[in-house]
Formats: sequence, C-alpha cells, structure tokens
Amino acid sequence: MNNHIFYNQSPWHASSLNTIPNMIDYNVSIPIDLMKSMEGKYFVGMAENLQFGNATNAWARLYNPPNSGVNLYVNTWAVSDILTTPYRVRVWLNSTPRGIIEYSHGVTPSNLTIVPNPRPHVYLQYAISVNGFPSDGVMAAVRYGLASTTITSDEGGKFIFPPGGSFMVAMSNPERPTVPATGSISFGWWEESISQ
Repeated sequence: MNNHIFYNQSPWHASSLNTIPNMIDYNVSIPIDLMKSMEGKYFVGMAENLQFGNATNAWARLYNPPNSGVNLYVNTWAVSDILTTPYRVRVWLNSTPRGIIEYSHGVTPSNLTIVPNPRPHVYLQYAISVNGFPSDGVMAAVRYGLASTTITSDEGGKFIFPPGGSFMVAMSNPERPTVPATGSISFGWWEESISQ
C-alpha cells in the first residue's frame, strides 16, 4: 500500500514556500505520516513498565473520548522490553477494558517546531496486573513473541475511530503464566477534526 501524498512543486509554489525557484517542475512523494507531522496532527506515546504475569495481563490503548471533535487514525504500535518470558499480544477494537485505568504522560507531538506544541485530543491509557480480558468489542488480531523480541505493526492509518472509539493492545504470557513480567507498549497516530 502506498501511503504517500503527491505534491506538485512548480517555480511559483517554490517561491511561495520561501525556497529557491527553478525552471523545472517536479513532484514530491511525501509519506502520509510525515505530512501529518508537518501539519501538527501526528503524535507518539508510550506506556512503559507495564506489569503482568502471575495469571494477569496488562494493556495500553488509544482512547478517543466522546467529546474530542476528532477522528483517530492508528498508524503504528509496538510491544517491547519483555525480557523474561514468551508472550501473547491481543488487539481489541472498541472494547471496555478491565482494570484500573491510568493515563500515560509519555505523549508528545512528533513536530516540535510548532509553537505552542499541538496537544492531542486522544488519550493514551493503560492498566497493569489485570484479571481477564474484555467481554465486548472485537478482538482483531493475536500475535506471539519470544522473550527479548519486539512486535511491531505499521497500520498506515487504516484503523479509524470516531469519538468514543478505542484501539487496545493487551499482553499476557499464557505459556509461562506464573512468571512475572513487564513490558512497554507504544503508539503513533494522527487526528483529524470532524467537519460539521
């Protein structure tokens, strides 16, 4: 899939963008995530030291609150830093999670040249040492990883959630359930205002 925006650069465009114009027209292919970062709409974040094992799981999710005024486009996610045990990852869409919900402060816009920095409307939430999994929503994927390996996925923005929706990644170690473990879950996403 080609996630690029094509931008026609003419001499007139070049001068309007304060670049040196020339007499040759050219096209520039810009990856969609770079374009959204340039627009100040792209964000990255992480929830780390998530405790699970001993027959519990941990999760992190992107939650688009009901009053956000934006649609959420999930671009990337990764599970890492699990050193002691093989593990299983489940991806849940629009589920009601179990556990005590906490909010990650490890969230930032990717474009730090914009002042003041853009602020996301979407929350990065997480919970640790959770008993059980959601009973609603859709489990969209299951992946397995060995200890000390990282699972990553580039979604290209194809998971799109309106206000009230969520994209959750949960990790557990059913093959060695008595082993305590910790891990990290990170996300990259962009937000688009909902036109009225």
